[in-house]
Amino acid sequence: MKHILLILAFCFSLLASAGAMERPNIIFMFSDDHACNAISAYPGGLFDKIAPTPNIDRIAREGMLFENSFCANSICGPSRANILTGKHSHLNGFLDNNSSHFDGLQQTFPQLLRNQGYQTAMIGKWHLHSNPVGFDFWRILPGQGSYYNPDFIEMDNSRKRYGGHCNDLVTDFGLKWLKEDRDQKKPFVAMIQFKAPHRNWSAAERHLNLFKGVTMPEPETLFDDYANRSKVLAEHAMGIDKHMYWGHDMKFHGENQFPEHFASGIPNAEYRRMNDTQKKAWDAVYEPENQKFLADLEAGNLSKKEILRWKYQRYVKDYLKSIASVDDSVGRILTYLDKSGLAKNTIVIYSSDQGFYLGEHGWYDKRWMFEESFEMPFVIRWPGTIKPGIQTKALIQNIDYGPTFLDVCGAKIPADMQGQSIAPILKNSGKAPADWRKAVYYTYYGEATHQVAAHDGIRTERYTLFYVPKYKEWQLFDNEKDPQQMKSVHNDPAYATVFKDLQGQYAQIKSAYRAHSAVLPVPRGGNWQKRHAAMNKKAHANKHDLLFIGDSITQAWEGGGKKVWETSYGKRKALNLGISGDRTEHVIWRLNHGNLRNQRAAKAAVIMIGTNNTGHSKQDPSETADGIARILSILRARCPQTKILLLGVFPRDPYPTDEKRKINVAINEIISKFDDGERVHFLDISEKFLDQNGHLTKDIMPDFLHLTPKGYGIWADAIEPKLKELGL
Repeated sequence: MKHILLILAFCFSLLASAGAMERPNIIFMFSDDHACNAISAYPGGLFDKIAPTPNIDRIAREGMLFENSFCANSICGPSRANILTGKHSHLNGFLDNNSSHFDGLQQTFPQLLRNQGYQTAMIGKWHLHSNPVGFDFWRILPGQGSYYNPDFIEMDNSRKRYGGHCNDLVTDFGLKWLKEDRDQKKPFVAMIQFKAPHRNWSAAERHLNLFKGVTMPEPETLFDDYANRSKVLAEHAMGIDKHMYWGHDMKFHGENQFPEHFASGIPNAEYRRMNDTQKKAWDAVYEPENQKFLADLEAGNLSKKEILRWKYQRYVKDYLKSIASVDDSVGRILTYLDKSGLAKNTIVIYSSDQGFYLGEHGWYDKRWMFEESFEMPFVIRWPGTIKPGIQTKALIQNIDYGPTFLDVCGAKIPADMQGQSIAPILKNSGKAPADWRKAVYYTYYGEATHQVAAHDGIRTERYTLFYVPKYKEWQLFDNEKDPQQMKSVHNDPAYATVFKDLQGQYAQIKSAYRAHSAVLPVPRGGNWQKRHAAMNKKAHANKHDLLFIGDSITQAWEGGGKKVWETSYGKRKALNLGISGDRTEHVIWRLNHGNLRNQRAAKAAVIMIGTNNTGHSKQDPSETADGIARILSILRARCPQTKILLLGVFPRDPYPTDEKRKINVAINEIISKFDDGERVHFLDISEKFLDQNGHLTKDIMPDFLHLTPKGYGIWADAIEPKLKELGL
């Protein structure tokens, strides 16, 4: 019997190993700002014959092309965070490129696959203000990275400069890992991510002469005047006409000679990185064109429209030239898969973090929920599973990538991922299941960059609906009748029923995705801004060991609790980060806008927040808990060594049966589960403030909300043992 059991165990082991070997590999090639209109496999592009992308097209030809593939937030970093987490920005915490820091310790698909025995690699553009977590190997560009002779951040956090063009180097590093550095016995996921075609669109030396003598076709909407739509559109700062830089975008040398036509202030930093040989090749191409144009401009031979058209030609050619080396790189990867025999069991994907405006509406850049930047390319090849040459109109989004990767690799999809696996669509010739989504949700949170207003909305197969809070205005586009999106029909009586139905879908989707106020960061005005600035000043001036984060109850350590503070924390390098009236959304905003600067090494943070979410609107406890979870994640990202003492929300109102008291109790039941025993430690000291009947008394909380000096003494005594345990 013993021998039989051993034989059976050995057989099961072999079967398990065979199953593991049959799990597919994944190569996920990803670029930055690559518009579908600049991929010749996509129908209806302006440049299909002039600037073909044969290697990307090969993936589509041998696999599947998604015509309705969209991003959840059309900016570089947020889109990448959407993919890694399978969640919308409001839940993964990376809302914009400026203030957000990615919490790499949150749940991501690479770490989950690694736990399932996959090897994972991340090479190229990362752009999440942090180093990758959950990868066996990584080498990333710092920030946006450079095209010429770029620096890379190595796994020991050092930086090394490599000679050559960025796209080629990313491919070199990816191929080296695939050929030499990975464990050949394990399945793998390789994320190979290119800088191009991100601004400032600098082609590899071998492609500098592409399109010489060619006049590129212009989009129909190049001279859009933004009539029949929101006035907010005209407030942008991303127009080819007015917002292109003399050096950075247009590739002129020296000082700006025509500031009335070109923006000043950003030189061509790529040229400064080049060696003499690279500069010589560059100048041989650009200088003759530059000098001819400047001579015509000086002579007054060009109208405003002709100047705009010249800018468009310079821009779009540079953009397309920078893509040529991306397509070359895709070809090199495909060739390696063919020669190595890996092609038959490797899923290959090409996508980009969002689309881009190639002169449509007079724009470059992205951000708006118009098709050209909202839509993102997605082509996928899976030999033996996907029938070749299929195009599908199924609605997918970048939050679906992570769940899909987990699904096809045999890993469980966590219930809190908001995306859906597209595997059923891949296996069914592009046909979506009957219960597939009918709309995707989009949010852009607004940045000073390019002056695009915050907005959010939904996209169905036919319609686009979005809302602009700045003017409390809706926009509705019928993409079937108006594919250029030149007229909003939200006020058109003929669309009244459609408009009402879409508004209902919008509300339902926001609710389903938990896009509620507690997690959406917002600042406040008046004295709040003054206190926020004062706290920032203190944070910047000194490092602190202990942080207190909260609302008026925390702020009043400087009032009724002052003597207790001086006794308990005066010599502990403590910083009070409490502001009266704050809800979770206000704390989220200020933690991402300076409160934690210089506090990376803080030993501990005490958090007590949420009672104003209850008091101001009786917010659902699960929503307030979502906001608290976001605050914990921000601290984890910005203060990675800091231990967190998460306090239960203090009791309010006199009696246990009072509605707001019960809401706070419900919040505490949820957030108690955030205690992981390592970084986050939950402590509910509510009973310390109550009498034997569970009543609040006025000697502790005169208004049944705020503490007396006696109450602050109780607070300090109650948390002291835990603070000592945490190293204070």
